[in-house]
Amino acid sequence: MTLVYACIAPHGGEIIPELASKSMLPKFEATRVAMRVLARKILEAHPHTIVLASPHNLRLVSRIAVVISENSTGTLRGSSNRSVSLRARCDVNFAKIILKQSEKTGLPVVGANYGTAAGSSSDMQMDWGTLVPLWFVLNEQRLKSRILIVAPSREIPLRTNFIFGRLLGRLMKRDRKRKFAFIASADQAHAHSRSGPYGFSPAASKYDGFVLNAIRDNNLRRILSLKPRFVEEAKPDSLWQMVMLAGINEVVPLRSQLLSYQVPSYYGMACAGFDPY
Repeated sequence: MTLVYACIAPHGGEIIPELASKSMLPKFEATRVAMRVLARKILEAHPHTIVLASPHNLRLVSRIAVVISENSTGTLRGSSNRSVSLRARCDVNFAKIILKQSEKTGLPVVGANYGTAAGSSSDMQMDWGTLVPLWFVLNEQRLKSRILIVAPSREIPLRTNFIFGRLLGRLMKRDRKRKFAFIASADQAHAHSRSGPYGFSPAASKYDGFVLNAIRDNNLRRILSLKPRFVEEAKPDSLWQMVMLAGINEVVPLRSQLLSYQVPSYYGMACAGFDPY
């Protein structure tokens, strides 16, 4: 048992049809179609646990967060005032294994719970970076896998997130009882439009092009070479989660496939699958 599938999946709320206005619905269609391809691939792999790296869960300064709550529940409201809700059971046992091994190797990892130590009230809020990708897997495909949420840190060296990904890969590979899927929840550069909240930068299209070429060349590790100033100008929401996936790929050989890329708003969105071989 090991990693059976991995992917890079965006988390813009308009991908979910119920959350998109009539005018925005068709603009996200290519991404929506690709998300359903990714979701079917995960369904066919039948993972016991889906490990998801989100940039929008707990933002712990200089620490990687590993959610150890028993549940995660969230609601997301769209521009049309409609909302969707999702609840999932968490793989607490695997989370605690990750914490223990991270401590042994000196990684800056913290376990995070909310509410009560255990039981139904041990329930971490599900952020949109988690809910949107999982909506297509747990809701549309009705998969019953448990989840494990991790949140990278932007204050620590990029390579430390990569090393954490390598640790995830080793632990998945070592587990003889469970199959795993991994989702890097990632919107790309956020500076594609002057009317967007982050303004425009030519670095946005350059960043997205660099990432897309790394995926096409099956060389995701290449993103470790990106310079901090360039990354800051492009305003991505993806680098740290994808670096974790690159770390996993060091341990579990994966073959990449780019399924879609769009800039339907001020940010880029890429869907890519990674099959073990």
